[in-house]
Amino acid sequence: MEDTVFAKIIRREIPADILYEDEDTLVFLDIAPVSKGHTLVIPKKPVRNIFDADEETLAAIMRTVKKMAPILREAVGAEGINIHSNHEAAAGQVVFHLHFHLIPRLKDDGLVMWPHQKYEPGEAANLAQKIRAAL
Repeated sequence: MEDTVFAKIIRREIPADILYEDEDTLVFLDIAPVSKGHTLVIPKKPVRNIFDADEETLAAIMRTVKKMAPILREAVGAEGINIHSNHEAAAGQVVFHLHFHLIPRLKDDGLVMWPHQKYEPGEAANLAQKIRAAL
Protein backbone atom coordinates (compact mmCIF):
# COMPACT_ATOMS: atom_id res chain seq x y z
CA MET A 1 0.00 0.00 0.00
CA GLU A 2 1.37 3.38 -0.96
CA ASP A 3 2.02 6.09 1.61
CA THR A 4 -0.99 8.32 0.95
CA VAL A 5 -1.93 11.79 2.12
CA PHE A 6 -4.50 10.10 4.38
CA ALA A 7 -1.80 7.96 6.02
CA LYS A 8 0.11 11.18 6.69
CA ILE A 9 -3.00 12.74 8.25
CA ILE A 10 -3.45 9.66 10.47
CA ARG A 11 0.18 10.00 11.62
CA ARG A 12 -0.33 13.78 12.09
CA GLU A 13 2.47 14.54 9.62
CA ILE A 14 0.22 16.99 7.78
CA PRO A 15 -2.59 19.06 9.25
CA ALA A 16 -6.29 18.34 8.92
CA ASP A 17 -9.45 19.62 10.56
CA ILE A 18 -10.18 16.44 12.49
CA LEU A 19 -13.77 16.11 13.68
CA TYR A 20 -13.81 12.67 15.29
CA GLU A 21 -11.50 9.77 15.99
CA ASP A 22 -11.85 6.35 17.52
CA GLU A 23 -9.63 3.27 17.62
CA ASP A 24 -10.41 2.31 14.00
CA THR A 25 -11.48 5.44 12.12
CA LEU A 26 -10.69 9.09 11.55
CA VAL A 27 -13.05 11.82 10.33
CA PHE A 28 -11.95 15.17 8.93
CA LEU A 29 -13.09 17.98 6.64
CA ASP A 30 -12.28 17.61 2.94
CA ILE A 31 -9.82 20.32 1.83
CA ALA A 32 -11.68 20.74 -1.50
CA PRO A 33 -15.32 20.54 -0.39
CA VAL A 34 -18.25 19.99 -2.72
CA SER A 35 -20.36 21.75 -0.08
CA LYS A 36 -19.64 23.34 3.29
CA GLY A 37 -19.02 20.56 5.82
CA HIS A 38 -17.96 17.95 3.21
CA THR A 39 -16.34 15.33 5.41
CA LEU A 40 -14.20 12.23 4.87
CA VAL A 41 -14.41 9.05 6.94
CA ILE A 42 -11.36 6.79 6.67
CA PRO A 43 -10.08 3.66 8.38
CA LYS A 44 -6.82 3.98 10.26
CA LYS A 45 -5.85 0.61 8.82
CA PRO A 46 -4.16 1.01 5.41
CA VAL A 47 -6.74 -0.38 2.98
CA ARG A 48 -6.72 0.60 -0.72
CA ASN A 49 -10.47 0.38 -1.32
CA ILE A 50 -13.50 -1.87 -0.93
CA PHE A 51 -11.87 -4.63 -2.99
CA ASP A 52 -9.17 -5.01 -0.32
CA ALA A 53 -11.19 -4.22 2.81
CA ASP A 54 -11.95 -6.84 5.40
CA GLU A 55 -15.40 -7.06 7.00
CA GLU A 56 -14.26 -5.60 10.34
CA THR A 57 -12.80 -2.51 8.67
CA LEU A 58 -15.95 -1.93 6.63
CA ALA A 59 -18.11 -2.37 9.72
CA ALA A 60 -16.03 0.16 11.65
CA ILE A 61 -16.27 2.70 8.83
CA MET A 62 -20.03 2.27 8.51
CA ARG A 63 -20.49 2.68 12.28
CA THR A 64 -18.63 5.98 12.05
CA VAL A 65 -20.54 7.08 8.93
CA LYS A 66 -23.81 6.32 10.77
CA LYS A 67 -22.63 8.30 13.81
CA MET A 68 -21.42 11.32 11.83
CA ALA A 69 -24.20 11.74 9.23
CA PRO A 70 -26.90 13.10 11.56
CA ILE A 71 -24.37 15.18 13.52
CA LEU A 72 -23.05 16.73 10.31
CA ARG A 73 -26.56 17.35 8.94
CA GLU A 74 -27.57 19.19 12.11
CA ALA A 75 -24.29 21.10 12.56
CA VAL A 76 -24.29 22.61 9.06
CA GLY A 77 -28.07 22.94 8.68
CA ALA A 78 -28.28 20.49 5.77
CA GLU A 79 -31.50 18.83 4.65
CA GLY A 80 -29.76 15.63 3.59
CA ILE A 81 -26.40 13.91 3.12
CA ASN A 82 -24.85 12.15 0.15
CA ILE A 83 -22.61 9.25 1.15
CA HIS A 84 -20.22 8.50 -1.68
CA SER A 85 -17.10 6.46 -2.31
CA ASN A 86 -14.94 5.76 -5.38
CA HIS A 87 -13.04 2.49 -5.83
CA GLU A 88 -10.14 2.38 -8.33
CA ALA A 89 -9.06 5.03 -10.83
CA ALA A 90 -11.73 4.20 -13.42
CA ALA A 91 -14.35 5.08 -10.79
CA GLY A 92 -12.64 8.34 -9.84
CA GLN A 93 -10.57 7.23 -6.85
CA VAL A 94 -7.66 9.66 -6.47
CA VAL A 95 -6.36 8.81 -2.99
CA PHE A 96 -5.81 5.07 -2.74
CA HIS A 97 -6.84 4.71 0.88
CA LEU A 98 -10.45 3.64 1.47
CA HIS A 99 -12.65 6.63 2.27
CA PHE A 100 -16.26 7.69 2.28
CA HIS A 101 -17.44 11.22 1.53
CA LEU A 102 -20.27 12.71 3.59
CA ILE A 103 -21.59 15.63 1.55
CA PRO A 104 -24.20 17.89 3.20
CA ARG A 105 -27.02 18.81 0.83
CA LEU A 106 -29.80 21.35 0.56
CA LYS A 107 -32.83 20.79 -1.67
CA ASP A 108 -31.89 23.36 -4.33
CA ASP A 109 -28.12 23.62 -3.81
CA GLY A 110 -27.29 23.22 -7.50
CA LEU A 111 -25.22 20.05 -7.15
CA VAL A 112 -25.97 17.63 -9.96
CA MET A 113 -25.81 13.87 -9.65
CA TRP A 114 -24.66 11.60 -12.48
CA PRO A 115 -26.81 11.17 -15.59
CA HIS A 116 -29.04 8.12 -15.96
CA GLN A 117 -29.01 5.63 -18.83
CA LYS A 118 -31.53 3.14 -20.19
CA TYR A 119 -31.25 -0.56 -20.95
CA GLU A 120 -32.10 -1.94 -24.36
CA PRO A 121 -34.96 -4.49 -24.32
CA GLY A 122 -33.76 -7.67 -22.57
CA GLU A 123 -30.41 -6.17 -21.63
CA ALA A 124 -31.22 -5.75 -17.91
CA ALA A 125 -32.45 -9.34 -17.59
CA ASN A 126 -29.32 -10.68 -19.31
CA LEU A 127 -27.05 -8.59 -17.12
CA ALA A 128 -28.92 -9.64 -13.97
CA GLN A 129 -28.48 -13.29 -14.91
CA LYS A 130 -24.74 -12.77 -15.48
CA ILE A 131 -24.34 -11.09 -12.08
CA ARG A 132 -26.35 -13.80 -10.27
CA ALA A 133 -24.20 -16.45 -11.96
CA ALA A 134 -21.06 -14.76 -10.61
CA LEU A 135 -22.38 -15.06 -7.05
